[in-house]
Amino acid sequence: MLEDRWLSVDEIAAYLGIKRDTVYKWIAEKQMPMHRMGWFWKLRKAEFDEWVRSGGAADNDIERLKVDKK
Repeated sequence: MLEDRWLSVDEIAAYLGIKRDTVYKWIAEKQMPMHRMGWFWKLRKAEFDEWVRSGGAADNDIERLKVDKK
């Protein structure tokens, strides 16, 4: 049942090949659907995958530039 597994910030960073600071930035600025459990942030893998697929991790600056050029 890997899909139901709760991932930590470090596991999410490793999963995507990004820095953990980027994960914390996404939590603060992009409303990443994390859940606070005591001192730790956790997220179900399936929830995370859906958030990424729906554009949650998209760079809004790039998207804004595409719209401005039209």
